[in-house]
Amino acid sequence: MQKINIRNKKAYHDYEIIDKYTAGIKLQGTEVKSIRLGKVSLVESYCFFEGNELFVKGMQISEYAWASYNSHTPGRERKLLLNRLELKKLHRKVKETGLTIVTLGLFINEKGLVKLDIALAKGKKEYDKRESIKLKDTKRSMDRIGKIK
Repeated sequence: MQKINIRNKKAYHDYEIIDKYTAGIKLQGTEVKSIRLGKVSLVESYCFFEGNELFVKGMQISEYAWASYNSHTPGRERKLLLNRLELKKLHRKVKETGLTIVTLGLFINEKGLVKLDIALAKGKKEYDKRESIKLKDTKRSMDRIGKIK
């Protein structure tokens, strides 16, 4: 069985990650089958509160090819499952400081349950993005020099 591990690289580029959490997701049967095939996109996804519940929006799970008439909607909002203390903490932080909750990755754990890595994040300015690209390029060139010698 192959490991499913889908990452949102754009989140690391656009946001400064402050705190990470792992949440369960409330899914339908055909969604789980599509995830097992790796048909998921997290690029434009983010989390928001509706009342005291946390939902993920913009996560695209493609329709399952072998599904019958009762297939799922690819871009629907999905409820995230966290404990009450974590939800209260996240809700307070998002309300007070203007931070946002972004999705970092999606994976299937040892028990076969689908989990979503989310993070409390602060948006980067354009000059911060350029700085992180510059650091990544210098690290890559240093690694290259190390391999040559």
